[in-house]
Amino acid sequence: MDAHGHHEHATVHVLPKDKDKIAKIWKTAGILAVVTAIEFVLAFNVHRGVLLTTLFVLLTFVKTFYIVGEFMHLKYEVKTLIWSIIIPTMFVMWLILALLMEGESLFELRKWIWG
Repeated sequence: MDAHGHHEHATVHVLPKDKDKIAKIWKTAGILAVVTAIEFVLAFNVHRGVLLTTLFVLLTFVKTFYIVGEFMHLKYEVKTLIWSIIIPTMFVMWLILALLMEGESLFELRKWIWG
């Protein structure tokens, strides 16, 4: 309030540079929303199994690297740093997928043996 009891209103000026940043954030959010919507559609339309699991892992991989590239600015770094992060992550994701597939096959084998 000022001396006369009136409220002062602050004016916010958005710089052109900030508009570009805001547009980039909205673009990133839109791309992530589209990929998530694809995952949602797949969840209700694709039979449960290896195909669905593989698709989910791949789409999650896409979202992860898009987020890391944009918000952690990894896409602007040296290529060696990028590959030192991507390759171990791919092996971990492969391990998760392999364990899920192996667990499912053991479950099916157990049902077949013991009825």
